[in-house]
Amino acid sequence: MSRNSIQRIVVVGAGLAGASAADELRKVGYDAALTVIGAEQHQPYERPPLSKGFLTGAATSGSTLVHPAEWYTEQGIDVVTGTTVAGLDVEHRQVALADRVLAFDQLLITTGARPRRFDLADAASAAGANVVYLRTLEDAELLRDQLGKRLLIVGGGWIGLEVAAAARTAGGPVTVVEAAELPLVGVLGPEIATVFADLHRSHDVDLKTGTTVAAITHEGGRTRVSLSDGTQTQVDLIVVGIGAEPNTDLAQVAGLEIDNGIPVDAGLRTSTPGVYAAGDVANHDHPDLGRIRVEHWDNAINQGRHAARSMLGATTPYTRQPYFYTDQYDLGMEYVGHVGPQGYDEVRIRGDLDRRVFTAWWIRDGVIVAGMHAGDWDAIHHIRQLVGKPATDLPLR
Repeated sequence: MSRNSIQRIVVVGAGLAGASAADELRKVGYDAALTVIGAEQHQPYERPPLSKGFLTGAATSGSTLVHPAEWYTEQGIDVVTGTTVAGLDVEHRQVALADRVLAFDQLLITTGARPRRFDLADAASAAGANVVYLRTLEDAELLRDQLGKRLLIVGGGWIGLEVAAAARTAGGPVTVVEAAELPLVGVLGPEIATVFADLHRSHDVDLKTGTTVAAITHEGGRTRVSLSDGTQTQVDLIVVGIGAEPNTDLAQVAGLEIDNGIPVDAGLRTSTPGVYAAGDVANHDHPDLGRIRVEHWDNAINQGRHAARSMLGATTPYTRQPYFYTDQYDLGMEYVGHVGPQGYDEVRIRGDLDRRVFTAWWIRDGVIVAGMHAGDWDAIHHIRQLVGKPATDLPLR
């Protein structure tokens, strides 16, 4: 299908990836019909502030918006909010809504991901316990209003640790329960994960590693959590942050291939002609990294933009290395690359881990597979340049 013959593009998923795709389509000159459909009532917004500045009051719901509502009107983009897609017919190129059917020439699926559920917490919630899964603005508002209470966080990943930092900044007692020996160890390895464990303990977080939740009871208006180490604690709020799962239900019913998300090629095309996927839901065939599904802000933006160009006929593969960042207390960090299941042979560190101002490089088979900095904001450009290059390009120490 030629670019000039495309009369309507539909984007299913009104998050950051979908909004970025719509923005890019207009920037590169696509001026035909463009519809973005989202289940939430809000205009497309960014999620990273929900576990960072929104909780501390540094960000508002308005500041999280990708664009103000009038921007979409000016750009001739029809944003349909508060609407769940009833079905996709990829053979006849139709999207079914409750009140109408939209035909499409090209379809982009950016349905994102949802929090992985924790059965013990869900059962306690049904009995009246206060449980939050942080994904939406409403979740963040509920959590923000209770940060000073006794908080137990299940999971020591990025979401869990950022919530812990916000809660401690608000002065509330916090317990974090993490099954691994260190928080973030699966991503950063023990050398750098130790930095984050020490950071939170220095801010009086009760960080329980190598520990799981054994039971949760809610009786008489009180919630008590029993842990695998034999301890019990009474809490006011439980936050569950144990990962996410791609939202593939709609795509699966439509007959698209599903495998840890929606598999797409290097250009973000699915195996069905005219159908693309980007963001958290896309299992991307990265030319350098192999199959990878990335749940980060930067990936949503840049895959959304790349998918827009692919829909209009571009054939360039998406080769950007994964990037993520975090802000916890006074520590700011940026990371580029992907260690992956093959692991690494060496971590090379320059700087001061105790002061938490350093750069780190993960090396496998003589190649830099990832790099990060903490508190060294001028380093990120250099890190981007070196990831994927031979380790001989690095100073020895």
